[in-house]
Amino acid sequence: MYPRDMGYMMPAEWGPHQRTFIAWPMQDTMCYPADYERVCQGYAEIITAVAEFEPVTVVVRPGDQAMAANFIASPGIAFLEADHDDAWIRDNGPTFIVDRRGTVAGINWRFNAWGEKYPAWELDDRLATVILDQLQVLRFDAPLVLEGGSIHVDGEGTLLTTEECLLNPSRNPGLDKAGIEKYLGWYLGIDKVIWLQRGLSGDETDGHIDNLACWAGQGRILLQVCDDPDDDNYAVTRESRAILGQATDAQGRQLQVIEIPQPPARFYEDRRLTLSYLNFYYVNGGIILPLFGGAAESADAQAVAILSRVFPQRRVRTVDGAAIAREGGNVHCLTQQMPAGQPV
Repeated sequence: MYPRDMGYMMPAEWGPHQRTFIAWPMQDTMCYPADYERVCQGYAEIITAVAEFEPVTVVVRPGDQAMAANFIASPGIAFLEADHDDAWIRDNGPTFIVDRRGTVAGINWRFNAWGEKYPAWELDDRLATVILDQLQVLRFDAPLVLEGGSIHVDGEGTLLTTEECLLNPSRNPGLDKAGIEKYLGWYLGIDKVIWLQRGLSGDETDGHIDNLACWAGQGRILLQVCDDPDDDNYAVTRESRAILGQATDAQGRQLQVIEIPQPPARFYEDRRLTLSYLNFYYVNGGIILPLFGGAAESADAQAVAILSRVFPQRRVRTVDGAAIAREGGNVHCLTQQMPAGQPV
């Protein structure tokens, strides 16, 4: 029996949370191990910011708790020991779902290090199982390779994703759109999938949606845009805007698209960093927004202004997104919400 048959679905991320899970980084699996202290400081800043709004559980390798605690200033942080290969818990951790009675369960997707890009992923592939079993919540094992950053839902049966990622042959080569949509329906309660074509330039995740677009409420989508025809993201965002302009959600609503300009392009060792204001994270009563500083100062201010206007009932809490950007992700990538569970 699939989760949907039992009344489960994935709620919108802006719904109430029990807590947030964040996995602590490990130096030996980082892209740039020399940056470890700065990355740890960046993680600690985000943990502190999230803890201002809701409980936080930090997932640590056995033996790492004392070291992680030295970086984290906030009291009352919980720790959970679980061995893992990488610290992007949005992608290698569980996806939480809720049934009509408000009971929370979790999905253990298959994980293969973003299409086998990194040599070790066995621990990551087991991480969701370890976490869900420690929490003693019902676990559903899905036979689909899927990362949490590749999907975004509106809580009413609509899912946003990209063809570049979910149809990538490095993930589920035997499945086409229809096959993947069946799994998304069975495990997440999805009735309609809106497929954008590709993600941002330089995104090594093969086009995760959480850098390009996200739901901002029922019928509303935020889209990061580029107005420079010489930038690769110009074509990406124009085609995405065209698709969204013709799309409707599972309830038949025409979508309202809210544009937010991208930060200036930034490179490190000739590699374009994937900088996105839409890699923010919803928390109870607020959002945690990465800013990038330097040449992005004006764009940072514009992002704060736009999101404050879009979410007038939420406090926009900013953090230093540049501290962890070299590692390939940001705030949304390193967080995973456990919904509070509300009867519907």
